Amino acid sequence: MNFFNSEITAFFEIYLILILAYAILIMSSYLILAFLSTKELRGYLKKNSFVDYDVLLTSEFAPSLSLIAPAYNEGFTIEENVKSLLSLNYNNYQVIVVNDGSKDNSMEILIKTYDLVLTELNIHRKIKTKKIKGVYTSRNAAFKKLIVVDKENGGKADALNVGLNIAENPYVVCIDVDCILDRDSLLKLAKPFLESHGKRIIATGGVVRIANQCIIKNGRLVEVNIPDAMLPRIQVLEYLRAFLLGRMAWGRLDGLLLISGAFGAFDREIALEVGGYNTKTVGEDMELVVRMRRYMLENKIPYGVSYIPDPLCWTEAPENFKIFKKQRSRWMRGTIETLSFHKKMFLNPKYKLLGMLSIPYWTFFEFLAPGIEFIGLVITILFIVFGLLNWHFFFLLLLFVYFFAIMFSVMALYSEERTYHKYPKQADFFKLLLAAFIEPLYFHPIAVYSSLVGYKEKIMGTKGWGEMTRTGFTKKK
Repeated sequence: MNFFNSEITAFFEIYLILILAYAILIMSSYLILAFLSTKELRGYLKKNSFVDYDVLLTSEFAPSLSLIAPAYNEGFTIEENVKSLLSLNYNNYQVIVVNDGSKDNSMEILIKTYDLVLTELNIHRKIKTKKIKGVYTSRNAAFKKLIVVDKENGGKADALNVGLNIAENPYVVCIDVDCILDRDSLLKLAKPFLESHGKRIIATGGVVRIANQCIIKNGRLVEVNIPDAMLPRIQVLEYLRAFLLGRMAWGRLDGLLLISGAFGAFDREIALEVGGYNTKTVGEDMELVVRMRRYMLENKIPYGVSYIPDPLCWTEAPENFKIFKKQRSRWMRGTIETLSFHKKMFLNPKYKLLGMLSIPYWTFFEFLAPGIEFIGLVITILFIVFGLLNWHFFFLLLLFVYFFAIMFSVMALYSEERTYHKYPKQADFFKLLLAAFIEPLYFHPIAVYSSLVGYKEKIMGTKGWGEMTRTGFTKKK
């Protein structure tokens, strides 16, 4: 019996060492990324502080853009969002709204609001998609930029591929139709395409912020507020960390794997060359970026993927656990599918930093992290049951992880305060600070559980997005 207990004790000590090593490794990576992000953010702000975007607005060299906005059951927000897209501060662009077989009144709202009529449009079907039921344009000259496509339901990727087929311009901007864009967002997003310096910019992404409880008027964000509900409030904090302390660093390293599906620009020619969006994954935004980068590396074409830290896009975050779980489980399934499709790149020097760092990082710290955390919890419970847990060490480790999580969130808050300062109210700052203390105890377990659901759904062969119900934006009278 003593031998058995000593074996269990030795196993537990090894387990603690491994868990501690993993925790230190992931925390160290966060700190390194935060340091690089901060340095890059300062450089970006300094470089762009004297940029006159009006020059780009009137420039003949400003790239022509096609905005593609898939819509499925977006009746609550579609009128405001299309208004937002049509009133952007940019000259040469078109807006393609693709109604992906909505079951609500989205199409009826669009037809009535924008005076749409059926039109004949010559579509070059370079990518195979679901059947198009009709293409609409407006009789009102004020909406001449707008094209609305009504099609059979095929999912977001299929709707985006329809947009790629129809788009007339060399660059496409793919956006979730439930988003509100900053008025100068296209000017800032187009700028990297003009600054390529001998290499082809194939994709550009911008910062996404949470719009819950913000005030919207005529498709424009007029007042920024922090959500009162804790779930969306913590997501504000989460997005600050992800975009200001994460993607900024990956952009500096040229190892960015993800351009947010909510708002990103792509070189249409390259996107079509690689076959457009993959309809066999729910992580179509990440998968397309990885496939485009893989194509450029395999063909030895100099290229770049750019990242803009300006808060260009505002989106509605889930406000209840049911919708949040669907979103995050889908994100996990998309991550698994992308890493699986491109497993050839893992630790493959042929793919340079992407294969040697980006893909391994996403594998160990994005894909595997929830599973490792769950296994650690199960083992800890077993050792509590057998009375073998070193409570002193356990609580020290727990406090260390807890306060590190708070510190990292405070770093994100500090970066926001020193840069864009989009939350000027003192009360809002303290709301986010309170959220930083609550998040590890409330939000993190929910996020881990949702990721585990994603594991299960992937194993069970679950397909599609599931229903993502919107509550709509707060409108100013």
